[in-house]
Amino acid sequence: MRYISTRGQAPSLDFEGVLMTGLARDGGLYVPEQWPTFKPAEIERLAGQTYVQAATTIMQPFVGDCLGQAEFSQLIQKAYGTFVHPAVAPLVQLGPNLWLLELFHGPTLAFKDLAMQLLGLLMDRSLQRSGQRATILAATSGDTGAAAVEAFKNREAIDLFVLFPDGRISPAQRRQMTTSHAPNVHPIAVKGTFDDCQALVKTLFGDEAFRDAVQLSAVNSINWARIMAQMVYYFTAAAALGAPHRTMRFTVPTGNFGDIFAGYAAMRCGLAVKRLTVATNANDILARALATGRYEPRAVVPTASPSMDIQVSSNFERLIFEACGRDSGRVRALMAEFAAKGAFTLAASELASINSVFSAHRVDEAETARTIARIYRDTGTMADPHTAVGLAAAAKEEDDPSSPMIVLATAHPAKFPAAMEKAVARLPEVPERLQKALSGEEQYAALDGKAEAVRRFIVERARIAQQGGRS
Repeated sequence: MRYISTRGQAPSLDFEGVLMTGLARDGGLYVPEQWPTFKPAEIERLAGQTYVQAATTIMQPFVGDCLGQAEFSQLIQKAYGTFVHPAVAPLVQLGPNLWLLELFHGPTLAFKDLAMQLLGLLMDRSLQRSGQRATILAATSGDTGAAAVEAFKNREAIDLFVLFPDGRISPAQRRQMTTSHAPNVHPIAVKGTFDDCQALVKTLFGDEAFRDAVQLSAVNSINWARIMAQMVYYFTAAAALGAPHRTMRFTVPTGNFGDIFAGYAAMRCGLAVKRLTVATNANDILARALATGRYEPRAVVPTASPSMDIQVSSNFERLIFEACGRDSGRVRALMAEFAAKGAFTLAASELASINSVFSAHRVDEAETARTIARIYRDTGTMADPHTAVGLAAAAKEEDDPSSPMIVLATAHPAKFPAAMEKAVARLPEVPERLQKALSGEEQYAALDGKAEAVRRFIVERARIAQQGGRS
């Protein structure tokens, strides 16, 4: 399996190269050179497999010759051995044709764990084999940072720097990052929004001298391995509900577009997906783009679903690449226009291609709160604000009895106690694994959000920089 950049001016790489590189050197995102295809009989067999077995089956073609199946399966087993539910990603029925796919049973109680736990093991394996070190730089709107800290803390070959927008994530999300006290973990509060944090990551990756000096790598969903791991639960959920003999619809609370692009990737690999619904909060750039073809950020609005408070969705570039027939020149032109003018407009054919698979709905704060209350009243299920946005968006879709609607439940409600108490007048039970973070002493830095300040902070603390770039 080889991978190519959406912008077409970076070298193609194998899986290990993509894993360790993250963002392509031309600023693009890596995608498979060709999509592998799973036959209907292979998808049907997933229903009788454990999550580890299914994950090995789905991900092995993307890994190719970089990792043998037996060793890969062992790493997958280790990654998901930390999850508290035996099914890893269980389905819960809420209505006659409505299902929740619970993705919060990992160590940090969010869907990010399903990819990050495996990513940590894969990257550590690669570095141990090569005798090298790496510096990981991540931006987070809430849950990515906590998942990265849990996956990479105390790893000898890796230093982790996590940028988060100061005051714009929940206290629980912040504490999960700032109470690990691991010597290789460096949380950084940045003045600004998640988009500012993400822009800093891209700026520093664009500085090739710095990137090479500290062996910079990424674990945001710009890293293809994240998308690959997230594809698995689309297949397992669909197989459990009758795929390939039934089509499935998925609704995904969406900020950076990585989780829902994983659903698109699953569809390209043979899963019968009838519809992918983008659920956005007030930060509705994706809903506006799918309605008009105009991709134009506005000011970020703080909401009760902070992980979706994003106006620049990086993974949308991967979808544009597919929608324009994998024309990297066209992608470069659109991204250059975006950099120069702050917006771009898709061609009618490109928008039609996207809308043939995707729909999108905006859910405001009042509707989010009403949905939390309604779901709790009707089913006894507490849905966190992000999941509630997904449930509200799913309710806007026309009912289709022939095709189950699966809403991705992306985080545990205990991570957002204020929003839950406001909506249902009670606090969710706090799992033991979250209690420690909530009571621990916090340690983090605060920076003004300038690229030079972040660069200097990393150089002063990354062990590879202290060794002059030597492993």
